[in-house]
Amino acid sequence: MTKHRLLLVDGSSYLYRAFHAMPDLRNGAGEPTGAIYGMVNMMRRARSELKADHIACVFDAKGKTFRDEMYSEYKAHRSPMPEDLVKQIEPIHAIVKALGWPVLMVSGVEADDVIGTLACQATQAGWETIISTGDKDLAQLVNPSVTLINTMTNEKLDINGVIEKFGVPPERIVDYLSIIGDAVDNVPGVPKAGPKTANKWLAEFGDLDNLMSNADQVKGVVGENLRASLEWLPQARQLITVKTDCDLSPHLPGLDDLHAMSEDAALLRELFERYAFKTWLRDVEKQLTSPPNDAPAATVDLAGTPIANQVADQFASPKKSTVIATSPTKDLSQDAKDFQGAIEKTYECVVDEASFEKWLKKIDSAELTAVDTETTSLDALAAELVGISLSVKPGEACYIPVAHRNGEVQLDRATVLARMKPWLESKTHLKVGQNLKYDAHIFANYGVTLNGVAFDTLLESYVLESHLPHNMDSLAERHLGMKTIRYEEVCGKGVHQIGFDQVDLKIATDYAAEDADITLRLHLELWPQIQENQGLLYVYEKIEMPAMRVLGIMERNGIRIDSALLAKQGQQVGKRLLELEGEIHQLAGQPFNIQSPKQIAEILFGQLELPVIKKTPSGAPSTDEEVLQKLAEDYPLPARILDYRSLAKLMSTYIEKLPRMADPKTGRVHTNFSQATAVTGRLASSDPNLQNIPVRTEEGRRIREAFVPADGCKLLSADYSQIELRIMAHIAEDENLLTAFRDGKDVHQATAAEIFGIPLDDVSSEQRRYAKVINFGLIYGMSAFGLAGNLGIERSAAQNYIAKYFDRYPGVAQYMEHTRLEARENGYVETVFGRRLWLPEIKGSNGPRRQGAERAAINAPMQGTAADLIKLAMIAVEDWLEKEQLKTKLLLQVHDELVFDVPLDEIELLQAKLPGLMCNVAELKVPLVVSIGIGDNWEEAH
Repeated sequence: MTKHRLLLVDGSSYLYRAFHAMPDLRNGAGEPTGAIYGMVNMMRRARSELKADHIACVFDAKGKTFRDEMYSEYKAHRSPMPEDLVKQIEPIHAIVKALGWPVLMVSGVEADDVIGTLACQATQAGWETIISTGDKDLAQLVNPSVTLINTMTNEKLDINGVIEKFGVPPERIVDYLSIIGDAVDNVPGVPKAGPKTANKWLAEFGDLDNLMSNADQVKGVVGENLRASLEWLPQARQLITVKTDCDLSPHLPGLDDLHAMSEDAALLRELFERYAFKTWLRDVEKQLTSPPNDAPAATVDLAGTPIANQVADQFASPKKSTVIATSPTKDLSQDAKDFQGAIEKTYECVVDEASFEKWLKKIDSAELTAVDTETTSLDALAAELVGISLSVKPGEACYIPVAHRNGEVQLDRATVLARMKPWLESKTHLKVGQNLKYDAHIFANYGVTLNGVAFDTLLESYVLESHLPHNMDSLAERHLGMKTIRYEEVCGKGVHQIGFDQVDLKIATDYAAEDADITLRLHLELWPQIQENQGLLYVYEKIEMPAMRVLGIMERNGIRIDSALLAKQGQQVGKRLLELEGEIHQLAGQPFNIQSPKQIAEILFGQLELPVIKKTPSGAPSTDEEVLQKLAEDYPLPARILDYRSLAKLMSTYIEKLPRMADPKTGRVHTNFSQATAVTGRLASSDPNLQNIPVRTEEGRRIREAFVPADGCKLLSADYSQIELRIMAHIAEDENLLTAFRDGKDVHQATAAEIFGIPLDDVSSEQRRYAKVINFGLIYGMSAFGLAGNLGIERSAAQNYIAKYFDRYPGVAQYMEHTRLEARENGYVETVFGRRLWLPEIKGSNGPRRQGAERAAINAPMQGTAADLIKLAMIAVEDWLEKEQLKTKLLLQVHDELVFDVPLDEIELLQAKLPGLMCNVAELKVPLVVSIGIGDNWEEAH
């Protein structure tokens, strides 16, 4: 007799997980779809991995249950279901049914109790039951034939698993939870009694009844709490106990009615089309239109391509079609999901010559190899190599440990690098990695130049979905439906974290080899999506990948600082801080801690009774920078506090910190340029951040004086002039704006002349200032209210200026309106080069956030295009420096500026060539202009 298996999915638990995984996903109509998307993935994964002949998905029904009648505070602390999730409940029920799942919702009965009853019936019938859930309450149902599985964490709870996790067997779970309480459902336990106390009591007294009978034997405060809870505990136990005897007959005649059914392809096509799941839609349309085929199916890779052809397809010519996406991430097809689950993993720890030789042959003959490094530090220039992982096909990977300090046998690092150097430096042996800029630094630390870098999954993700996380754990879960081993699981966290060089080789191999394996799988999933769109392909191949190499060069170059000058500035700033402190205390009428927002609030609003501009979420008067700036317009004390804060930040962030970060041998600081942080494509600088040094204050500009050239060199700054305004003119195609730039006019002066209706030569400096604020304000989506605040004028006057601006520059007004509509329709806008700038809030229900996204939509194409241009300039300039074999070094990229170390005998050449190189990277409808500055420090050159 065949033993049946029943798979029960806790649908209510699933849908919340699905929603929070992708809360901002929407279709072209603006309907939220993230929870629907997640449910399809999770339900298909559950059915694929937890195979069963009988299945059911159980949801909570609307309305109260017996627990609400028993205890009015039951689940009282739970927040209402998010509105965007409410909108997806009915579609989720429909799509789960279409996937072949019987759906159960029983009025007046919680999903847990339906699951408990079904599990009990299945046990009585001699069936095996698997419950897919993350709810700890259901651990009480576990028995020899009932198992809990959490598909999100791959945790399996059989009887031994429950004991290992909770310290008690399944039959004591109710007693255990009654003691510690259930915060999720707002069921109190014994105050101050946690899991350890519950385990101790149940070990000593056996069960809850015996504990309550002997409560007088429990000593201390916790004993008093127990005795005070005796009247409540029976009710807590009743609330926590999952019912196993519910009457389900009106909804389900018998277990046999829960047969697993085939997917309803026609209904799925309708649903996938409505909710814009394009890959799934293509799959199901193929299923509906393709004739039956009894021939055995070829083994497929993640994209559904035969394995034998996958490498050739990776490097084939890109497709010509352009896909207009309506969601920020491609849906994972069922073929890909099934293949992921079917891949058998073989991870090898390479610790002997024979294994190493075998892998050298594998990577030598492979068309593409995933490579990754394990190290001692996140600081790539200072990190030591601990091991190398490689993968040549999905599921097959190795880890080569070379510097683990735990006494285990491993290969010598110098030997491994020497043997691998020809392959690592080969331009014909193609490699893929996750953030290969970091790995290239690691190899460079040992004199190895990493070549043949063909793909980088970090950048593939960044080009496809710049607004989403790009770390491997997130990518694997989002695109492969897989949960990876976290670094913290291997090394611990906080003060107890160990270095990777202390990890046992077995554990290290599982983690490191998985990194290489997952990287290869991710590439096979992401790369075809990029190939589908010419704009994305251009951004990836011509901008991001070449820029990664240039950034690595810049990071290793670093920039020299004058620590002695910074020390001198520190003395001066320290003196000024003391003077400001005295002035502040005098204005306040008493000393107080200037670094304390609470004490500042007491002085400003309590003693001086200044007007409260806004409040913190807790209701206290705010003292943030915006508030102090507003108050500083009328009161001296807030102005002095702002001055103090600004100087104190300069002191701690730059004056004191930079000398400590400089290489003691070279005196150079090496910033890290993050390529995949800003959604606009702009670079981010960190450790130290050299992009945020203030340039509008004298003290900030003086810090730039401490950045100096190498001996025998000058610093040269090459800066795009008014780049975003020029891009605005190009995109908006406004004739008046285009003419102003083509004729080489001062665009702010020209704008003032247009707005005020006066000849160009009659424009005053104040009128030019107004025009400048309007020009830059409008490209950042500034409203009349914002403009009025910036200019210090009435809102009606500001509105009048905007109206006049749009009257004189109608192309700009048309561009703004068109861009808002495009952003709302597509969920993104694009740069001139095709980079997609996603705006998740543009279709959201939150009004202020939606309006903010609309403002961002106006500026994003300009800021993003400017980011693309400066990257193209970096690439062109670095290629030219290498081709001409010049000694000039590219050091920094800060917004629209490049900074170079230039030997004295190359200055004239750089001055002559740089403007042309930077201006010719793209052809716009207006000329690009680059200004050159040269000096003995950064401030002098800027």
